[in-house]
Amino acid sequence: MYPENLVAPMRQDLTVAGFQELTDEAAVSQLLEKHEGTTLVVVNSVCGCAAGAARPGVKLALQNSSKKPTVLATVFAGVDKEATNKAREYMLPYPPSSPSMALFKDGQLVHFLERHHIEGRSAQMIAQHLVQVFEEYC
Repeated sequence: MYPENLVAPMRQDLTVAGFQELTDEAAVSQLLEKHEGTTLVVVNSVCGCAAGAARPGVKLALQNSSKKPTVLATVFAGVDKEATNKAREYMLPYPPSSPSMALFKDGQLVHFLERHHIEGRSAQMIAQHLVQVFEEYC
């Protein structure tokens, strides 16, 4: 677990952009069980690719897409362990990955961006990919 004073700015990077923070299992279940519409869940992380590509990329995609997920949510790997583990149950069959992004439509996982899709790519590349995903599913 990381100290809260270290992760607070990383949490805020998404929450100020409109992401709902899920910090326990119940919140994850309540959001993802039988939810209608589209939900984007970002598994946040303290790693460099989260700071340099994942968080900036998702925010850029949301600014530049004509279609957006109905709900934006985030769990924080290495901090909110129970919430993250519960979210990852909904992301199966994909292995645990952080950072990562999962798009659900009507409660079904329709797209998943694993760490290896994020790592080594620019925020602009992530954003372009997500805009295409949003246009297709949202």
